[in-house]
Amino acid sequence: MTRRSLTMKCHWLCWVLLLVLMVTDPMPWLVGWGFVLSGFGMCFLALFNGLMSGPGPRLEGALRQAHPLMHWSMYVILAAAAGITLLALLNLATFGIAPKEVNLALIGIASLHGIFHLWRHPALGAGAFRRMTPKALHGLL
Repeated sequence: MTRRSLTMKCHWLCWVLLLVLMVTDPMPWLVGWGFVLSGFGMCFLALFNGLMSGPGPRLEGALRQAHPLMHWSMYVILAAAAGITLLALLNLATFGIAPKEVNLALIGIASLHGIFHLWRHPALGAGAFRRMTPKALHGLL
């Protein structure tokens, strides 16, 4: 399995499991562990192999400079959400942070991330969607 395919699988699995975690109460054991493993997996891939994304050739100015910082910030929040979820699954102290609170913050930031790429793909022609969508969907892009 390539780094791209593993990152892509973790990316979409995190999103789906995060949505399931937000609509279920109590937290389903299997969904929680799936989110923790996929979230930490995605973070470890980025930490040890760097970001797969780049600002794209036509992204300029402040957004170009902020692009890597925004992506690393998202990874920090993903790691925090996975960590708090792990602590909750193990019935350990979560430092007063409810898993739903940090997961809601992650959904908000992930939504902004998605909106940015919805704008970026057609406006800049940067191929942003092609990097993280399965090849079967590339014809729709």
